[in-house]
Amino acid sequence: MTQADFLKFPFPPAREMPGGAPTGPARFFNRELSWLSFNWRVLDEARNPRVPLLERLRFLSISATNLDEFYTVRVAGLLELVREGKTTPSDDGLTPAEQLTLINVDARRLMGAQQNVWNRLRREMEAQGIAILSRSRVTRAESAWLRDYFIEQVFPVLTPLAIDPAHPFPFIPNAGFSLALELARESDGRQMQALLPIPAQLSRFVPLPGGERFLRLEDLLLMNLAQLFPGYRDTGHCAFRVLRDSDLEVEEEAEDLVREFETALKRRRLGQVIRLKITTGAPDTLRRVIMQELQVGPDEVIEVEGLLGMADVRELVLDSRRDLQWPSFVPRVPERVQDHDGDMFAAIRHKDMLLHHPYETFDMVVRFLNQAARDPDVVAIKQTLYRTSRDSPIVSALCEAAEAGKSVVALIELKARFDEASNIRQSRRLERSGAHVVYGFMQYKTHAKISTVVRREGDQLVTYTHFGTGNYHPITARIYTDVSLFTCDPALGRDATKVFNFLSGYVRPGGLENLAISPINLKSRLLELIAREADFARRGRPAEIWAKMNSLIEKDVIDALYQASAAGVKINLVVRGICGLRPGIAGLSDNIRVKSIVGRFLEHSRILCFGNGRILPSRKARVFISSADWMDRNLNRRVETLIECLNDTVKAQIVSQIMAANMADEAQSWLLQPDGRYIRYLPAGRDDLFSCHRFFMENPSLSGRGTAGARDVPALTHSAD
Repeated sequence: MTQADFLKFPFPPAREMPGGAPTGPARFFNRELSWLSFNWRVLDEARNPRVPLLERLRFLSISATNLDEFYTVRVAGLLELVREGKTTPSDDGLTPAEQLTLINVDARRLMGAQQNVWNRLRREMEAQGIAILSRSRVTRAESAWLRDYFIEQVFPVLTPLAIDPAHPFPFIPNAGFSLALELARESDGRQMQALLPIPAQLSRFVPLPGGERFLRLEDLLLMNLAQLFPGYRDTGHCAFRVLRDSDLEVEEEAEDLVREFETALKRRRLGQVIRLKITTGAPDTLRRVIMQELQVGPDEVIEVEGLLGMADVRELVLDSRRDLQWPSFVPRVPERVQDHDGDMFAAIRHKDMLLHHPYETFDMVVRFLNQAARDPDVVAIKQTLYRTSRDSPIVSALCEAAEAGKSVVALIELKARFDEASNIRQSRRLERSGAHVVYGFMQYKTHAKISTVVRREGDQLVTYTHFGTGNYHPITARIYTDVSLFTCDPALGRDATKVFNFLSGYVRPGGLENLAISPINLKSRLLELIAREADFARRGRPAEIWAKMNSLIEKDVIDALYQASAAGVKINLVVRGICGLRPGIAGLSDNIRVKSIVGRFLEHSRILCFGNGRILPSRKARVFISSADWMDRNLNRRVETLIECLNDTVKAQIVSQIMAANMADEAQSWLLQPDGRYIRYLPAGRDDLFSCHRFFMENPSLSGRGTAGARDVPALTHSAD
């Protein structure tokens, strides 16, 4: 099968299911198990021989970090439902207890696979001169050096703790890593139990002098116990790590939202332990004490034969070994901006401008705001911030604008999970500069990505607007694929202003022209667009839907897609992560195909293309970009945007370039099967697999001025490889 064939929708024959097409809850996949399936695909990149060695190590770390967050949020929520006696099933028909049982089985398999991958990668790294040593392999000279390193760099920050009635068991924070020890006094053999919490500020892998050789921190500590417990010897030990419930509960009637979140963050630190990982062979007495003090049962305990805290292997992605990482890639400055000598406003006035990140630099978004801050003709800036970097240049630009006397409004979302504390700091900084900071709705997260700049030009006020599919985060923008739309279209400017008024004044916006927002009308607009395509099919006209997102789980949308499929609409979905839709089932989803792309960059953009009575890709298609995934939370409990792109050049870029390349991708694609399995798309006998990521890195003309034709992607794929 060639890339061109793939683009033409070679839908496999729909599978006949025993008993006919599933109805009721059976028509959906379980959300949590689908997420675990995604993390299996991430882990598979860690064993993919086409990926550079240290990048495979990075994928292993990502899979471990993902799994930790899954437990601290999703599993913690299910455990709470079980404790409360809740038995209401999810959309797929599983009760919380049933979901936990299935999660436990699959997650334990996943953790075992992570250890196997780590062992394989260690061997490959050692062959490349990067060695992770055991204590027995440390030379005498290295032992002497390590003693000095321990005294100078580690000893001052350690706090050894005895465990007895006078020294109660200490608090172990979320993701806390500790050694537990059984010790005997040399003089009389008297037994003592002790804990050695390991501060997160210490590097997990200690670099040895004279090469790329490392010792695990826990091994260094065990080698130097005599410094910590003079007069005692080690008679038994283990390492353990805890994960705690990290979800936040905030009172809806809070008088001071920032203070309420600061209090909630302190409560999160004390959340209930929901998983205890402990090294295999732990002394029974230590194991019982740890379980009792942390109040965990056998189901929450996972024995690990290998490395605890797998996420820490990211430390071994060494700057000194660029030869074992992806070739360097420098995002491009768009030709349109260069044509206008870096003037963002002039480039946008020329024509709507779409940027494809990370292939085109996110610095243009920063430049847009920096230019606005310093332009004397700019009178106002409004900005949403869901997640951003710690030392955000965007926040700096907003502060500069406010200090220059411009009207600056910043919508800060305090409920951005795990970024709450950072967002509180950013809000304080903005307020000190004179910006007006608002926090949106208590009951809804504001996830929309909008920035507006109002500029006086002659006797008029012109609104320049940026709509994005990703966060205003310059660091993640280097590895997340997203799109940015810059426009000075008056209608879109009015729409954006109404959204900001909604966020600050809580007044439902009226008369939106080219934009829909949740929780008001985004979902209904989406359902209308799907139904409209189904109506084309019923009338015998071409009917197609291409859509790209991170997650698809909202049941009404899934049912609408099933109905469109039954009407004859060809539906091709790129869903990176969770997917609750069952594709390719006779009588249910004959005309639906779902693929997941996992590779060098994290697919993050949300794009919708409707054939509009024509075969895709088509210049007559209706094309939208969005901040929203197709999930209940995004469509019903968040403020999100759906923007229709009307400029022909922008539409051609999205449909004929970005989406066509995603549809044609082979190298990084997984196809979702009717039974929930994902099968990697690897055609036999081919070593020239088309990669959409490599394609966009190697073809600067595609996004520069948006002049590529509708069939360029299939035509260029072989030469691009």
